[in-house]
Amino acid sequence: MARLEYVDSGSEIADRIRARRGGRLRPLDGMLLHSPPFADGWNSLLGAIRGQGELSGDLRELAVLRVAELNGAEYEWAAHEPVAKEEGMTVEQIAALRDGGDRGVLTERQRVVLDYTDAMTGQVTVPDELFAALHEHLDPREIVELTVTVAAYNMVSRFLVALEVGS
Repeated sequence: MARLEYVDSGSEIADRIRARRGGRLRPLDGMLLHSPPFADGWNSLLGAIRGQGELSGDLRELAVLRVAELNGAEYEWAAHEPVAKEEGMTVEQIAALRDGGDRGVLTERQRVVLDYTDAMTGQVTVPDELFAALHEHLDPREIVELTVTVAAYNMVSRFLVALEVGS
């Protein structure tokens, strides 16, 4: 059970969230609406990450799922696993994102993104060699978008886990 009650608001902010989400609020939204300005900013940021970037959807969802795995955010994993499939990731590739998964089913590009996600999430700093390898596969805009995605979904997962959203 979540640590706070969910808010179901009829506010303009809640309406903007519903518009982005296809008409309904999710438990994450109901928790965020305790602070309408934060909920509004969150909605804008995550909306840009999910719908306005040039980073390919498979790489975006790979990063999101790996962050969810590393941070123990099962709600986040459950929400994004179907999206990863829609973005072209196979069941085997998705399974590789779990601890102990077979990374051999991932492309070289996906493995580098996975390593970058692991470094950002676990150590925060990224070794120069890893950044150089990433730069071989992604252009500067994609690198920025990947970095923001990993950072933002670390925020998402930590919020979900701390407040036990969706449990």
